[in-house]
Amino acid sequence: MIDKKNITGIVLAGGKSSRMGTDKGFLHFKGKPFVHYGIEALKPLVSEIIIVSDDSNYDVFGLKRMNDLIKNAGPVAGICAGLEASSTDYNLILSCDIPLINSDILKQLIEGMDETSEIIQIESNGKTMPLIALYKKSCKAKFLKLLNEDERRLRIAVNTCKTKNIILKKENTMFITNVNTKEELKRMEDVHKG
Repeated sequence: MIDKKNITGIVLAGGKSSRMGTDKGFLHFKGKPFVHYGIEALKPLVSEIIIVSDDSNYDVFGLKRMNDLIKNAGPVAGICAGLEASSTDYNLILSCDIPLINSDILKQLIEGMDETSEIIQIESNGKTMPLIALYKKSCKAKFLKLLNEDERRLRIAVNTCKTKNIILKKENTMFITNVNTKEELKRMEDVHKG
């Protein structure tokens, strides 16, 4: 397995979150902000954690924070900013809206790394999750080229790289649930009471 000194954790917390109406990273689940859970899941596996966000409120976590390279350009720009700031070849990238995420799920990405793949991403129910993924730093150049061509769709960017999917066992799918609306948050809270 790749040594943690060669892996940086990157939390993407720059989203506008139009459906939620507020910054998702600071929404609370069981008394803690969403972003806290991502940080905790990354900690045992990485040498450093970087938060990508223009919001200085994230400085409260005492981690390195990067502004987006290109404003309002979505996750492709956020990933670019994180990879730019990273000093390691491997980077675990996580969006800030997955409060049930844990280290075991992320460890599967690290264990899946091989000689040729540039992105190892979680796949669940036939759907790939490029915001729960291990990226090689070399992806940055391809993503930046697309951004400069005004291409902002993450799926298009991911498809320019050599990808490999780690298929999640059915019983683990709840751990990768991302929360986009107040209704989804309420459902999650109802299921995970106590």
